[in-house]
Amino acid sequence: MDRLSSTTVLPDTFQGTRDDFSMQMALIWGQIKAPLIVPLLRLSVIICLIMSLMLFIERVYMGIVILLVKLFGRKPERRYKWEPLKDDVELGNSAYPVVLVQIPMYNEREVYQLSIGAACGLSWPSDRIIIQILDDSTDPTIKDLVELECQRWASKGINIKYEIRDNRNGYKAGALKEGMKRSYVKHCDYVVIFDADFQPEPDFLWRTIPFLVHNPELALVQARWKFVNADECLMTRMQEMSLDYHFTVEQEVGSSTCAFFGFNGTAGVWRIAALNEAGGWKDRTTVEDMDLAVRASLKGWRFLYLGSLKVKNELPSTLKAYRYQQHRWSCGPANLFRKMVMEIITNKKVSSWKKVHVIYSFFVVRKLVAHIVTFIFYCVVLPATVLVPEVEVPKWGAVYIPSIITILNAVGTPRSLHLLVFWILFENVMSLHRTKATFIGLLEAGRVNEWIVTEKLGDALKAKAATKAPRKPRFRFGERLHFLELFIGAYLFFCGCYDAVFGKNHYFIYLYAQAIAFFIMGFGYVGTIVPNS
Repeated sequence: MDRLSSTTVLPDTFQGTRDDFSMQMALIWGQIKAPLIVPLLRLSVIICLIMSLMLFIERVYMGIVILLVKLFGRKPERRYKWEPLKDDVELGNSAYPVVLVQIPMYNEREVYQLSIGAACGLSWPSDRIIIQILDDSTDPTIKDLVELECQRWASKGINIKYEIRDNRNGYKAGALKEGMKRSYVKHCDYVVIFDADFQPEPDFLWRTIPFLVHNPELALVQARWKFVNADECLMTRMQEMSLDYHFTVEQEVGSSTCAFFGFNGTAGVWRIAALNEAGGWKDRTTVEDMDLAVRASLKGWRFLYLGSLKVKNELPSTLKAYRYQQHRWSCGPANLFRKMVMEIITNKKVSSWKKVHVIYSFFVVRKLVAHIVTFIFYCVVLPATVLVPEVEVPKWGAVYIPSIITILNAVGTPRSLHLLVFWILFENVMSLHRTKATFIGLLEAGRVNEWIVTEKLGDALKAKAATKAPRKPRFRFGERLHFLELFIGAYLFFCGCYDAVFGKNHYFIYLYAQAIAFFIMGFGYVGTIVPNS
């Protein structure tokens, strides 16, 4: 009898303990909410709204510029002199400038033949072009394969150089810098850079070099990227949408207004004199391409973007590869801004307008604010206002501004407008990684100089596409869990539940959807769903 009574008392005891704990938490929340949480959240909302307005104004400004460029037909050929290079009977091939083509590589088993073949297929007088393969591979088998490929093209009469070094200091920047030290480079006028997965068309040089020959103020001609695997999966379609906006709008606006934009690190032609005057390649950050572009711009050089010239390349098709790439692309610019902001401010060679464009528009808004406000506002602060109804976010800040920004971002890829909702959720999740990387760059924390080469599939990708049988979409989990995404997903799900039951903001549909996106990415879902075109 005593045993029975003791067993009935235990559940009541646990229930009482739970009730006491809940009451204590509610009491603590009530005590700190008004004097601490509400003021902090209101301040956070104000700061986020200011950053949203900065991003909104920047997007609208760029949209207006692009509209004017299209209306008035400000094509590169109208802004700069362009004439095809002509044969000279007396000078012969010596009338053409000597062009160096650099292809840095690192264990590129799947793509080395594609890139070397495309570079060797460039149309240009054979005695006025040098193909330079900068192989930093650590796998001896791959090194042998690359060297044999170079020898094969050399036997066909191609002037191709296979260059290696005994270390990987400076990564890509170090390889490019080492390549420029070779004696034969002294005779070159221009240098073209292609990453290992890029495949230029044969007429690439005929369409770019004349701009540099006829316009001595130009230092760089940048081509656009064309993605060969954009339809590989839903994740590559999302990447295509983001990068198409970058090329269609950001690069075009920079080229049309200030003759400045960030060099994309590949598919571009540099005037070697400008490259040397700017100080050459530096490996102080993971964005050596942007570093060189900013330094050359501060010397007074101008850049030209050719949106009509497209070079085929490959998007990261695994979540792991894309995460590493985005870390480098977000951390590097923030770190470069920290290192160069005073140098830009004190520069005497460029106009104040160009300084404002580089510091405010290029760095602050696009490289810092865009990442931070996307994550902090839409994934942390806005959901928190559901739990604290005393703090309200105006509808223009919560709905109208982000909607307009999203629509302007989607203009670059009209074929993917039906994927806009997925793109929003995907970008919000990736903003977590970009924000983290941005602060690492600003603070020069542990992973600031982390460089992991983006995995490329090349021929393996083609084989996969050719042999792929129709199948139902399936989920595949990654090699490890990402607990930060899972934590944010749980937070958003809790806020969604609270809003659905007690709230008045009616954000719960968005919160549920965003929570699911964080859960999917947190479990390492790779993205094997192929969307309809």
